[in-house]
Formats: sequence, C-alpha cells, structure tokens
Amino acid sequence: MLGRLSRSWQGLGSWRDADVARFQRSTLPVVHAGQRTIASLTASYLEQMHREVLGTASPRIRLDPDEVSGAAVRNGTDPADVYRRPFKVVWKTLADGDPLDVAQQRGADRLEILAKTDLQLARTHATRLVLDQQPKVTYFVRELRGEYDCALCMIASTQRYAKENLLPIHPGCDCGVRPVRADYDPGQVVDEARLEAIHKAVEAAVGQSARDARAVDYRQIIVQNNHGEIGPVLGIRGQTFTGPDDLRPAS
Repeated sequence: MLGRLSRSWQGLGSWRDADVARFQRSTLPVVHAGQRTIASLTASYLEQMHREVLGTASPRIRLDPDEVSGAAVRNGTDPADVYRRPFKVVWKTLADGDPLDVAQQRGADRLEILAKTDLQLARTHATRLVLDQQPKVTYFVRELRGEYDCALCMIASTQRYAKENLLPIHPGCDCGVRPVRADYDPGQVVDEARLEAIHKAVEAAVGQSARDARAVDYRQIIVQNNHGEIGPVLGIRGQTFTGPDDLRPAS
C-alpha cells in the first residue's frame, strides 16, 4: 500500500489544487483496502491467540469493514481531508521559499506518516472490536514488533492494559497485542527484566534512575495524550496537538 501511494504521489508531476482530486481518486480506495486487509489479518491473529492462550476456540468474530477504515478510525474526519494534507505541506514549503524538490519530498514524508497511521488505526480498532467479542479475555499486553522500537513503546510493553482501553499509538507505531485470559491478572508490570533494562538505560543517559520515583519523573517521559482525530497517542509530556485555536488569527 505504501509503495502504491508513493508511486502515485511521485507520478503526479505537479502538486497544484487541480491535482488533489486526481490523487484522492487513485489512492483513497487503496488506503481503504489496506486498512480492511490489516483489520482482517488482525482478527485472524487474535482468534489464533485466543486458542493458544486460553486453550479454546474464539467465539465467532463479526467485523464490520466500515468500522475499521476511513473516517471511522479518525473520529469522523473525512479521508479526503486527511489526504489533502500532503499538498498543504508542499504549498507551505514553497511559500517559505524552499525549492519544489524539497517541498515535494516533505509532502511525500507527510503522506507516508498519514498512511502508516491509518494502517495502525485499522489494527487497533480491529483489536478493540475483536476483544469486545472475546469475554474470556480481560487484559492485553503490548508486543513490540518493529526492527527498531521507540522508548515509549518499550516502556508501555512492560505493562498490562484492560481490553476496553484502545491501544495508544504514535505515528508509525507498529506494536501488536497479546491477549491475557480473564481469570488471570498478571499484575500491572508484566516484564520486570525489560523495565529494569529501561531504568538502566535512563540512568546511563541522564546519570540517575527513577527507581525511587523522585530522581526522574517518568510521567514526564511517557504519557497518553488524546488526539481529537485518531484517539489515544503516546507522546512526551508537554506535546500538544494543533487545534482550532492555533489556526485562528490573533486578535
């Protein structure tokens, strides 16, 4: 999917207003198909995990494709508006005086982030819908999947979460989940060894650890922000998201 979108973007030749609708017509169906494929694979994976973890077959899962794609995973935001944003990046970069090749690449980078986020949103929303239909599952743990994992995801992976809490993400996040049976609570921390390794890494980086909860406030390192469009997002305390007030001219 990412390759298809990249080729469509590079093949436009120009990135003017008139090119937006042409790009949307060629790419939005690809994005929706990618999201629905990811959701279907996620459901199959969680059904398999249900058998492995609980030793019984999963209840029959009903997954509405419209609930795991498009506006449904972005709190009602029209995908056409979402995939106009790379063009806005191009126009803003040109307005700042940068050359077209720089502007086009920044637009391409923005497109890749949007597409990766949409795929991960399809996975997290499908996860929630599937776990809702598996009453024997109460908790889930976050599984690191990528070749490289950010520190935020690494810390989160040491914890267990109630299944009703939608998996927080960040742009480009590729974490998965593993269900935990309903009659067993592993406790808040499920991987003491990894958590200890993170403490040591923090200590090596800043000269002290947070084992006493005072030397380093980990709440300043990992928090869950709520993004109005895509839901729970992992970030650093102090990060904020652009909102209507940021877009209004100063009075």
